[in-house]
Amino acid sequence: MRNEIISITDARNLALSSQLLNGTNGFKSKKDLLTIITRLGYIQIDTISIVERAHKHVLWSRLPEYRNEMLDELIDKDKKVFEFWDHAAAYMPMKHFRFTLPRKEMYAKKYKQWEKKNRKLLKLIIDRISAEGPLQSRDFEETKKRGLWWDWKPAKEGLEFLFHTGRLVARARKSFQKVYDIPERFLPGNIDLTIPADEELSEHLIMKSITANGISSEKELTYLRHHNRAATKSTLNRLIEEKKIVSLSIKEIGTEKYYSTKKILASLSSYAVNSEVYILSPFDNIVIQRKRLQDLFGFDYLIECYVPAPKRKYGYFCLPVLYGSNFAGRIDAKADRRSGNFIIINEFWEKGFKPDDEFNERYKLKLTKLAEFSGCTKITR
Repeated sequence: MRNEIISITDARNLALSSQLLNGTNGFKSKKDLLTIITRLGYIQIDTISIVERAHKHVLWSRLPEYRNEMLDELIDKDKKVFEFWDHAAAYMPMKHFRFTLPRKEMYAKKYKQWEKKNRKLLKLIIDRISAEGPLQSRDFEETKKRGLWWDWKPAKEGLEFLFHTGRLVARARKSFQKVYDIPERFLPGNIDLTIPADEELSEHLIMKSITANGISSEKELTYLRHHNRAATKSTLNRLIEEKKIVSLSIKEIGTEKYYSTKKILASLSSYAVNSEVYILSPFDNIVIQRKRLQDLFGFDYLIECYVPAPKRKYGYFCLPVLYGSNFAGRIDAKADRRSGNFIIINEFWEKGFKPDDEFNERYKLKLTKLAEFSGCTKITR
């Protein structure tokens, strides 16, 4: 089968268009929010809120009209989105729910001995939530404190075990803490709960990655996802034979093989020139795979909040700055909501990039909007 060859510019444009970062979407509504979550496949949840929570920032980058109520309604009222585990904690479209079942099954097998030792505790949790309605971990707090901050209460461990095995769901978050409920009260009545075979799960992961990223290498297709490697390999070959996907290479990269679809590749002919500025979350879907980011965009990025302070090169919480189809740099920023200041600690521009008047104007406007979104009224340096 003939291997398609595209340029690095085309590869970037496909990636940005698929990631809805090409400045032409015009999204405004709750319906558009569901479209974004479905296209990207997942929206990562993270505890850090130096600027804004990761999932809010990722969604706002593509939907400037984003409001928390939109997501809350899609989860609890419309039952179109749910929380579980993708490569990390994430919000996902409800239509993908059954593809989380193999991981839940795997998790239950892995911790079956722990379950045996804690049967009474798990029954107590299920009985309480069944009788009382949705509860948070604080509703199970003990009067006696136990150890240091990482020494979770047994009930907290039980709640998370039941969540990861699918016997509880997170139907909301309050003060960023999960609100647990039994699945029967949360899931839509027509939900498909049949466990997909390995080959079906593999096809789902492959097509989800290609849809979200435009092009994906074999390693990127299942990045940090639970799957059967042999089944994924055979499914990849089958999809090529069935012409559902095509293989391709990027001239400037060399031997690395990527995969896409004919429909996605055909979209290059109508790609609009992009000159938008995006100030992204460190957990944004476009930057989360660091090797891919380096290969496609030449952008060497690492979130340094997990790096010891003396070893940090740029700062605790640097936000990538995307300009058109290239990464222009990164800014170390902090939202001080108490004082209303959005603080720019430092700005770092990529080698060879010189901010011009057009960039400066767009960058200033986006900074202002990000500050407002983060609950601040002014920008300080």
